[in-house]
Amino acid sequence: MSETLKEVVATVLQPDPETPAGDASGPGDAPVAGWILCPGCGTMIYSRRWHRGCGVCPDCGLHSPVTAPERVRQLLDPSSIEILPMVVPDSDPLRFRDSMAYPDRLRAARARSGMAEALLCARGRIAGHAVLVAAMDFRFLGGSLGAAVGEAITRTCEIALDEHVPLVLVCASGGARMQEGVLALMQMAKTSQALRHLDEAGILTVSLITDPTYGGVAASFATLCDVIVAEPGARFGFAGPRVIAQTVGGPLPEGFQTAERVHRHGMIDVISPRGSVRTTLARLLSAGAGELGLPVAVSDPVTGDAAGLPRRRTWDVVRDARRLGRPTTLDYAELLLDDFTEIHGDRSGADCPAMVCGLGRLGEQPVVIIGTQRGRSAGEVAARCYGMPSPAGYRKAARAMRLAAKLGLPVVTIVDTPGAAPGVDAEEQGQAVAIAENLRLMSGLPVPVVAVIVGEGGSGGALALAVADSVLMVGDAIYSVISPEGCAAILWKDVAAAPEAAEALRIDARSLLELGVVDGVLPPVGDDPHRAAADRLGAAVLSALRPLRDMEPADRLRRRHARFRRFGVSTSDDRTRRSGDRS
Repeated sequence: MSETLKEVVATVLQPDPETPAGDASGPGDAPVAGWILCPGCGTMIYSRRWHRGCGVCPDCGLHSPVTAPERVRQLLDPSSIEILPMVVPDSDPLRFRDSMAYPDRLRAARARSGMAEALLCARGRIAGHAVLVAAMDFRFLGGSLGAAVGEAITRTCEIALDEHVPLVLVCASGGARMQEGVLALMQMAKTSQALRHLDEAGILTVSLITDPTYGGVAASFATLCDVIVAEPGARFGFAGPRVIAQTVGGPLPEGFQTAERVHRHGMIDVISPRGSVRTTLARLLSAGAGELGLPVAVSDPVTGDAAGLPRRRTWDVVRDARRLGRPTTLDYAELLLDDFTEIHGDRSGADCPAMVCGLGRLGEQPVVIIGTQRGRSAGEVAARCYGMPSPAGYRKAARAMRLAAKLGLPVVTIVDTPGAAPGVDAEEQGQAVAIAENLRLMSGLPVPVVAVIVGEGGSGGALALAVADSVLMVGDAIYSVISPEGCAAILWKDVAAAPEAAEALRIDARSLLELGVVDGVLPPVGDDPHRAAADRLGAAVLSALRPLRDMEPADRLRRRHARFRRFGVSTSDDRTRRSGDRS
């Protein structure tokens, strides 16, 4: 072990409580007589308070830079930290020189930072969950991605692969290291390739974006992880703001490339203050990388007997299904799931508020939950686009489904939508394509899928979440090819005929159970408390998951295929088809 690495290990394992987080990482943070001057608001803060706050200003919330050793201490359980050795050859492949020869610049960076390179890798635990952490340090040549950093990240990925342990990448970088030329560029491909191997092995990866993260790091391993968490205010992008401003020839938007703006554009899943990052990571590790447990035996509230269901006027059911105040997807997630973490964005430019996706534990069973979100009040309903997902919403759902498939987690979908969002923007952004892609994706998901229609199930917008092994329905919900009003306007030429159209469409639970479109019906929500409705839904999902989890994936896929293959086939046609299949 090199002397530099020994010093880093000692720093990590024996932190000095008098040394504030962020020490020596930028102007304004050097302690003077035990006080820190916040570089954001200029407030004087006692150094111990600054340290206890992990380098976050208690007045303005500014997150100051944190060194890699300090980051490792903040994230990992203290007794679990094991620093991984890092071989750092003194290499100068280009014999590069600007105002200083590259080897001299490296030696100066090592002396100034106490780091062997711009990365520190460690093995440990977060709230008891085994994990590998690779933390970048911006003090070392701007956290630039060179051959040594790329090799260390790749080797850490390989250890994660060998040990089947989740990986957390803490990113802080100005981009690829110019002094190593195109060899630094190649590290983008090298690290991306290493992450692909973790994808294929079903190993959870999480990146933590800190300020700043730019260039080759942002365009490779930082954005290829399953979940992207960012600290508030962290700057994140490919090209730097000065380059972009020079290119566009004008000022940039307020907050450009900050975590908050990037989050709104669907590139980041979670913005987590530094003091909460460990908790956020622990919840993700618990839900996405823990031991998978079979559903416990529960009393199943579902009935599959259509004759035993009461007959109701269909229009009354329609009005009940649309009633404001019914439990939403977020209500069900928060009431039923432990360690629930919502993920955001389609990673293509948007985050649809009408679609909710996340990971959590239903009892002892980790699941991925996906659902339309109508809102709890009139204002929220409008903010949630009336529960009508845009193409970005369906792409976000598809991303969550692929994550479930990678991690081997069952998918639970909650359907309550009038349909997919209409409009010029939705059409130009590929609404039809997004729905079609979800239908195909769900038909081939290798994990169990349970869909529950809890309110209004409108057209293809609802079906895009309901190509499932088991489709359940609440007794006062509806599921239809078109709204009764739309059907009445087209066929009756009078929207006032909507009640008559609703009867003709047979969109109530009893009718759909008779038609075989749904597999079971839960008791109506009615005026029951949300807790009671959620408990019934949770019990129904667990009961449906038990036999599905016991099946081989190939058998489950054949069963799912047969379920949808039979619709629209008469008994005689079905016999002929099966006879033809045998021949």
